[in-house]
Amino acid sequence: MEKRLNQNILVFVALIGLIVLGRYMPHAANFTPAAAAGLFAGYWFRNRLVAVAVPLIGMLLSDLLIDMPYHLGTMAIVYAAISMPALLAGSWLRRSEQNRWTQALKMLIGAGGGSVLFFISTNLAVWLFDGMYAINTTGFLACFAAAVPFFKWTLAGDLSFAVLIFGSYMVARQWTALRNANVEAA
Repeated sequence: MEKRLNQNILVFVALIGLIVLGRYMPHAANFTPAAAAGLFAGYWFRNRLVAVAVPLIGMLLSDLLIDMPYHLGTMAIVYAAISMPALLAGSWLRRSEQNRWTQALKMLIGAGGGSVLFFISTNLAVWLFDGMYAINTTGFLACFAAAVPFFKWTLAGDLSFAVLIFGSYMVARQWTALRNANVEAA
């Protein structure tokens, strides 16, 4: 019980640290680990509130460091969108743990789906709240057209960091299992 609690604390802090570091370090626009860390948090933590807290705390801490100038409505949508992978896909991923290929495919679908959800919801918020575009069909289309170059980096970041995080976890799990088998055999 205590070992699991210590693991949970370590994973919680590490994921938040990864988000803050990934957003603070120089990077292409939207190429960050926030959604992927949230996706893994949803997979790792059985409590959805704890899982959702990971991307929200990571975003808040990094926004305080980089002083992001959001409109409050846009910020609320960004935070909600970045927490959706933790809320929606995490427990869905746990259900396929027996088959690694199914789990890997679901992880990629979860990461890609999170990217699409983020793109649609945040650009809708920019169109509605930020005053950069007219609130009509032309403004809507112009907003989404201007956002397309950012989407490739969102998708690339979400997929890359999801593969990195989940892959690291799977390698560590295999290494631990082999080490435990060697200790028992000795």
